Amino acid sequence: MAFLNTVLEPPAYGWKDEFGDLVKPTQGQIVKEFFSRLNVFKCKKNWLSFLSWMLIVFLTPFLGLFIFKYFSITGLIVAFVYSMIIMGTHGTIWHHRYCTHGAYKFSNKFWRFFTQNLTLKIIPEEIYAVSHHVHHALSDQPGDPYNAQGGFLYCFLADVNHQPINRNMNEKDYAKCVNLMQHTGVTTNTYTQYKKWGTLVSPLRTIIGIILNWGFWFTAFYLIGGPALACAVFGAAGFWAVGVRTFNYEGHGKGEDKRRDGVDYNRNDMSINQIWPGFVAGEWHNNHHLYPKSARSGFKPYQVDLAFYYIKLLSLIGAVSSYRDSKKEFYADHCKVIVDKVIVDNEKDFVTSEESVLVTE
Repeated sequence: MAFLNTVLEPPAYGWKDEFGDLVKPTQGQIVKEFFSRLNVFKCKKNWLSFLSWMLIVFLTPFLGLFIFKYFSITGLIVAFVYSMIIMGTHGTIWHHRYCTHGAYKFSNKFWRFFTQNLTLKIIPEEIYAVSHHVHHALSDQPGDPYNAQGGFLYCFLADVNHQPINRNMNEKDYAKCVNLMQHTGVTTNTYTQYKKWGTLVSPLRTIIGIILNWGFWFTAFYLIGGPALACAVFGAAGFWAVGVRTFNYEGHGKGEDKRRDGVDYNRNDMSINQIWPGFVAGEWHNNHHLYPKSARSGFKPYQVDLAFYYIKLLSLIGAVSSYRDSKKEFYADHCKVIVDKVIVDNEKDFVTSEESVLVTE
């Protein structure tokens, strides 16, 4: 816990006050911190946060071209499916369940690379995975990088203000940080390189990887559907990259207790299950906080889990060697089955079969 308390670079306004309570900065303080941490001229160690938001800037013209030049209903449907379902589900599969929690293992490097690059590369693994470990350790507490009690802007700009790794780690703690990312295949800096760049990854390798990823997908979509399809998909990816930054604010009840009996079983934090993120991305967030290392978070029959279906498919074809599934554990811990004895219906003079009723605690 001590390591996770210090692995992220604290904001200028700090995580907590002298009483141990969450510091709730003003919107002005949040915005000032945001632009300060984007300033690569002030400090080159800001490069990864700067790049993360520049990728959105680069995608914006594609969205404009789609809306004002290539718009069609078909293109709109493609954009919706790509941004809401494909990008959302891939984020759950790759960044969430694999990079952060290691909920499943690939059989070889090819399938890991294949899954990593299934969509446009926008969110650097380092920014997401390391900070998400802290989020689970300190959910809704001071130090949680996207604590919903800090307000919408606190969460929306968290990737810059709260999620970058600490730039002043000693060599031992840096090795621990590297270990968190080792299974992802992301090539990490030496400690000397980290001291220079302030990140786990190098700028050159990261930028080349994004260029190759974007170049492949632009060429593929252009060949399939011309500039209209390419602009629809790339514009949709930029739209998703902005929208996904709102999730943890919504997923933790906007800082309020919105948990429902029989729906949200985890009571250790304010996470909630939501229909829309669940259906389009397999993100049943309260379930996930119950069993964070499970490759499945859609436990109940109506809880569609597209991310798990992909992982299961790869398992069936041998691309995934193992995965954790906490569905049985969920039912054992939070549900019980009442089996009625044989029921006699005197009026109709027949005997029904045994009936099982699922009851939540």
